[in-house]
Amino acid sequence: MRKVKIYITLKEGVLDPQGKAVQNSLHSLEYKNVNEVRVGKYMEVMLEDAENLEEQIDKMCDQLLANPVIEDYTYTIEEVV
Repeated sequence: MRKVKIYITLKEGVLDPQGKAVQNSLHSLEYKNVNEVRVGKYMEVMLEDAENLEEQIDKMCDQLLANPVIEDYTYTIEEVV
């Protein structure tokens, strides 16, 4: 069994209105040194071992979990004992 930790973020140059709202809120709380906030998604997926595990993860991300037009993703794979 493998635990896949998937991190999805907006591509560089894509506007992030949610991140901007968080940044503005932090500024209103007097955290004036915050220059930029980018908001993303984090997911954990449990998968059975397979020969083509990384290929499956890439397909899941490209087809459903991320929008490849505006989002990038990275992931790590951990063995579950």
